[in-house]
Amino acid sequence: MLQGTGSDVGKSLLVAGLARAFSNRGLRVRPFKPQNMSNNAAVTADGGEIGRAQALQARAARVAPSVHMNPVLLKPQSEIGSQVILRGRVKATAKATEFQSMKAGLMPAVLESFALMRGEADLVLVEGAGSAAEVNLRKNDIANMGFARAADVPVILVGDINRGGVIASLVGTKAVLDPGDAAMICAFIVNKFRGDPALFVEGLKTIAGLTGWKSLGLVPFFAAAARLPAEDALALDQPTRRRTDAALVIALPILPHIANFDDLDPLAAEPAVDLVRVKPGSPLPGDADLVILPGSKATIADLAALRDAGFDIDIAAHVRRGGTVLGLCGGYQMLGRSIADPDGVEGPAGTVAGLGLLNVATVISADKRLAPVTGASRAGVPFSGYEMHMGVTEGPDRARPFARLADGTPEGATSANGRVIGTYIHGLFTDDQQRSAWLAHVGAARTDISYETVVEETLDQLAAHLAAHIDLDAVLTLAR
Repeated sequence: MLQGTGSDVGKSLLVAGLARAFSNRGLRVRPFKPQNMSNNAAVTADGGEIGRAQALQARAARVAPSVHMNPVLLKPQSEIGSQVILRGRVKATAKATEFQSMKAGLMPAVLESFALMRGEADLVLVEGAGSAAEVNLRKNDIANMGFARAADVPVILVGDINRGGVIASLVGTKAVLDPGDAAMICAFIVNKFRGDPALFVEGLKTIAGLTGWKSLGLVPFFAAAARLPAEDALALDQPTRRRTDAALVIALPILPHIANFDDLDPLAAEPAVDLVRVKPGSPLPGDADLVILPGSKATIADLAALRDAGFDIDIAAHVRRGGTVLGLCGGYQMLGRSIADPDGVEGPAGTVAGLGLLNVATVISADKRLAPVTGASRAGVPFSGYEMHMGVTEGPDRARPFARLADGTPEGATSANGRVIGTYIHGLFTDDQQRSAWLAHVGAARTDISYETVVEETLDQLAAHLAAHIDLDAVLTLAR
């Protein structure tokens, strides 16, 4: 099990890279994360949902994603806490304090899922959540040491030297842990190193001497990680640099409850595209060719945040200038005349006005649609993706659907002038044909990039990177 001294130390990426490295050795590998918190989710073949990071790790291991790889997924919502997803399905909605009392009851299901993964594999790579040192949350823990001890899994602790203070983080973690928990840690990895490794030799010795743990390696910063789907919105905190050489400008407003933002990763990988992430406080770029409203876990709250930021004014001006707007899932709902939440699924029951750029209206319900889908857009370009949403959207602009699914069902809506489009389909731009068609639609050259090839090559590069800097044989020895 890989646990961290904090969030964003690189646990997800390390598990993905190790999964590919050990898969390259011919081992049957399975990723596992007992409890995840993320609004970036993936749909499994059986219509369940798991964290996007576990789907990427499954791909690295060359196996299909399963709900048992991430049995508990928390999806934060506004005001009412988080959705609790158990084995791919919504079990409850709970505030943070309520979830603490639920955890003990979830452990049997977590251990059962782990046993299923273990039964399929030569090696299971388990990812912890947040910090191993969150001793205030230790009671009934299912994410870190609580799971490690219940499943009797040895732990490798990961520290991030890029943020500074890694010696104190690793040594301090041992200091605050219960002795029984600390005894589960067998080794450590220092991740995201920049500079001359010789300068940290003494640092590794200091950590080993003060903790009694074995050093498994000093891992240099892996810049190509930006080409892989990120686990959570922390990745969106990185500043956007405008690209002066890009032929196409796409603006992405960043809202508080943004979900499935990996929808945009394939566009960011395009040399011709300047994908500008815009946070509240800055205007949408006036030279944007396309504005994309992304998915949201709390559509009504994010619509209010969009208005507070003045993005609604910027989007209306963009449309008047002849620009194109695409709404994905929650973004699609925002583009309509109204959003009704009669049952209070997202918060207080009620109805709010939408942006009015599409002649449709949405009613949110507790029923969630989760399904892989295929079909073709109105232009006849095929796609594959998935749906993950709560709510039904209807109205006159649905007479001009964005696409038709494989069974002939119309999907999405288009405005009368053709410049505003909404769809519930996630993963559109991962499909090379569909992405190329969108680029052409807004005036850029069609793509010749295979995004799937980019991801596969990056996973192989990551595996080689880790194999060069981590003692893989020692990892296997600990696992055995």
